[in-house]
Amino acid sequence: MDKTPELTHLDETGAARMVDVAGKPVTHRRAVAGGFIRMRPQTLAMIVEDRAPKGDVFATARIAGIMAAKRAAELIPMCHPLALTHVSVGLEPEGDGVRITAVAENDGKTGVEIEALTAASVAALALYDMVKAVDRGMVIEEVKLLSKEGGNSGTWTRKENE
Repeated sequence: MDKTPELTHLDETGAARMVDVAGKPVTHRRAVAGGFIRMRPQTLAMIVEDRAPKGDVFATARIAGIMAAKRAAELIPMCHPLALTHVSVGLEPEGDGVRITAVAENDGKTGVEIEALTAASVAALALYDMVKAVDRGMVIEEVKLLSKEGGNSGTWTRKENE
């Protein structure tokens, strides 16, 4: 039977706090997050054919996602600043949009889920920004953690339909 995990970002009085990870062992940690941005077929064609007025949409979104992962602790109040060893952002046309996959890794005392999720989210936002002049109706959706490895909780992978 699964026990409900405790909320470690709250102290005994219920006040928000940053978790003390000093006593935790250093392990290799990896997280994969994904997202999707839905758009009109003409917008997707413009991106794939590299005809966007602002330039290379995929390159810009990829760089934005990588930069965002490195700054996650500046955006999320209780997130520890981490020395990331690897970040990548993949962007693949799929159906009526673009599938985003972000990977973050480090050797540390706390996980990299927030960094991967931040990379996927900001890559989607940058993609939106690059082509919003031609398609303001785009929808960013399905931003979610896909898997994580390392640390006390070990490996977790999202089940299909979850």
